[in-house]
Amino acid sequence: PGSVSAAFQEYLQHLGLNDFPCGLGSWNRSRVSARRSSRAEPAGLEEAVPLGEETPEALLELLRDQHSPWALPPDCSPQDRLLREVAVLAPELLRGSGVFQAVRSLRLLDKGVEEVDEGLLRFQQLEELVLSANHISRVTSAHLPRTLKVLELCYNAVGDLQDLCAQPPPELQHLGLGHNQLHGPSQEKHFTMDFWPNLVSLDLSFNSLTDLLGLLSQLSTLQNLRILLLQGNPLALIPAYRGFLVDSLPELSILDDIYIRPEERQQFHGLARQPELIRSEARVVVSIGELKGLPNPGAFQQLKAGSEGPVITYSYCVTYEL
Repeated sequence: PGSVSAAFQEYLQHLGLNDFPCGLGSWNRSRVSARRSSRAEPAGLEEAVPLGEETPEALLELLRDQHSPWALPPDCSPQDRLLREVAVLAPELLRGSGVFQAVRSLRLLDKGVEEVDEGLLRFQQLEELVLSANHISRVTSAHLPRTLKVLELCYNAVGDLQDLCAQPPPELQHLGLGHNQLHGPSQEKHFTMDFWPNLVSLDLSFNSLTDLLGLLSQLSTLQNLRILLLQGNPLALIPAYRGFLVDSLPELSILDDIYIRPEERQQFHGLARQPELIRSEARVVVSIGELKGLPNPGAFQQLKAGSEGPVITYSYCVTYEL
């Protein structure tokens, strides 16, 4: 199965950190050798660039000019640009294990990753890990760097958080678990201060969470929580859903991508003390904009008195599969 480490090696090959104009080669060999030598010229003295070599400025221009064949696409991440520029200015820093120390943000989207392996522990400075749109079903917290502040696992197959919560990164501020396979109440117990003491943002949207009161009792312990996404779960169909959450989490600023205005908080004031409003039922409104292929009822007028014409009746059955 594909691992994060294997996907990272493919990522490095795509960046070409050892290929012109990055890395070490005939285009900058004397400059890099001089930096390594203890007999290098004092700082501030300009050296002539040997024939066939390029200045760091010229190499950087090849990376930054959008018309250059070596330029990165406009939608690349800041980390991509940073690594390639470091590979120009100080290529020796990225040789061997040095590249793992330089990476603070790692984004591997839709790379077929199935396993979060222990190779991630080599990233001792990693703060952001985005593994969305892969095939990950479980995450072992022992394989995550303790420096992580952002962990994004949206659009995967995560259904159990026990391994992730065994020893989670203590400084994590954002946890993204939207569009997974979480269902409670066995999973709702993992969203407490004991596991995530510094969590500011939590995305649980589009899972199968159903117990609003049970989940809320856990979320209320997250003292730093300001952003919460729960849309797309069955519990979001409860009529009093938004008002109950707004009143129950007074420190929350954004719920389901919508800012909580002061007047909204005032409107729902006191709702949290009425849990009886949270009933195990939901309301679904279906609006049909247009029907095609059916006879027009207006074409069947009342038959005139004494008419011997046949009476035709149409019946229709509409079934909703939820």
